[in-house]
Amino acid sequence: MLLWFVIAYWVVSVGIGLWAATRVHNTKDFAIAGRHLPFYMVTATVFATWFGSETVLGIPATFLNEGLRGIVADPFGAALCLILVGVFFAAPLYRMNLLTISDFYRWRYGRSAEALTAIAIIISYLGWVAAQISALGLVFNVVSGGEISKLAGMWIGSGAILIYTLFGGMWAIAITDLLQMTVIVIGMLWIGSEVADVAGGVGSVINHAAAAGKFEFWPSLDLKEVIGFFAAWITLMLGSIPQQDIFQRVQSSKSEKIAIWGSILGGSLYFLFAFVPMFLAYSATLIAPDMVKELIESDSQMILPKLVIEHTPLIAQVMFFGALLSAIKSTASATLLAPSVTFTENLLRPMIPNISDRKLLLYMRIVTLAFAFLVTVYAMYSKATIFQMVENAYQITLVMAFVPLVCGIYWRKATNQGALLAIFMGVTTWLGILIFGSQDPFVPAHLAGLIASATGMIAGSLLPQAIPHDKDIHDNLRAGRHKELSGLRRD
Repeated sequence: MLLWFVIAYWVVSVGIGLWAATRVHNTKDFAIAGRHLPFYMVTATVFATWFGSETVLGIPATFLNEGLRGIVADPFGAALCLILVGVFFAAPLYRMNLLTISDFYRWRYGRSAEALTAIAIIISYLGWVAAQISALGLVFNVVSGGEISKLAGMWIGSGAILIYTLFGGMWAIAITDLLQMTVIVIGMLWIGSEVADVAGGVGSVINHAAAAGKFEFWPSLDLKEVIGFFAAWITLMLGSIPQQDIFQRVQSSKSEKIAIWGSILGGSLYFLFAFVPMFLAYSATLIAPDMVKELIESDSQMILPKLVIEHTPLIAQVMFFGALLSAIKSTASATLLAPSVTFTENLLRPMIPNISDRKLLLYMRIVTLAFAFLVTVYAMYSKATIFQMVENAYQITLVMAFVPLVCGIYWRKATNQGALLAIFMGVTTWLGILIFGSQDPFVPAHLAGLIASATGMIAGSLLPQAIPHDKDIHDNLRAGRHKELSGLRRD
């Protein structure tokens, strides 16, 4: 019965996504919904994109093992990322009226920076999309009572998401995200109420977690621990700012004001609701301690689904798995579209001069299909947990793309040479420590890479330039005056 409810919900949401595809007439519609999304839809799609499998399965499992200190990257860092985007990045990026975040690097720093950051952004999505596909396999396996294998569930899930993303693009994602946010909020609150009753009340669960030391957040006064804590926090907080999915939500907004406040409110709601799955998972330690003890050793991601299946009524199961599927689908579709658009616009398009918009839209869809296949195969063979896949995904953009983005917007003296040196020093330092460093370095590889990137940007911009730097590029780009730049950056 549960499986049929899940299938029915899946079919309805895919149908809505396909209906949304009727609004897609060009690449702008496909990539950024024609810049027509109202405030409530921007808020919903920001929230739903980030409320994914790691929020429902990965974060609670990590919280059970490590407490609040273990989840500093997500939701603390992730929510702050969205709020920082709204405060510092949404307005200037919206005024630039670009199709992808990598377009910014082309206009500001040239083709080489565009290509390098595009590659970094595309690679970063492998882990994030793979985490959603892995979670889909797990969900189908659980709700079918094992009749559908995790592997088959991955292919079923990725295929269904591909259908409406392939045809509807950002319009389909935005409309389905509105539905999915509603299901997530209602479903999580409903199942929270059900589980709280079984566990003896909200207070009992919170008091038990506090007594077990799960609410200890700040690190001890040990320099290595403090550095590690800070490095974990900034992984998503800063590393996910130069990402196409966030940029798409900014650019899809009807106005600059909507872009700002949609990001801030979406991030705030994400932070608040991320604690509901943690509460549910910890309730299992009171309701089914033997089950928790067994799964904590083998697969702690299964604790919450097993709790719901074995200790709640059918309606609660339907609400939970409806919310979980909504969370996964919204994130998977967004993170499938983002790298596909980036690859087509910033790597493929420069190779095909004078391509028509209609042909470019076709290529975007073909790349989306290819990327869906690639990440499903990657998910099949990845041994990392859902939380690890997501956390690791943003290290490459942190060390390669964050510093050039910040300096490109806020520092007039940032140059092409500085950006390329920042990218080179950031990625080589990061990879060098990962490959040749110790298993547990004093300074984590991605933090060292970020510091090296900032050093490269400052040094490269202040040293004598191989190509003279024109500060008007910075001013014209921030003001959205592309005509003044066309001869400088399109060539």
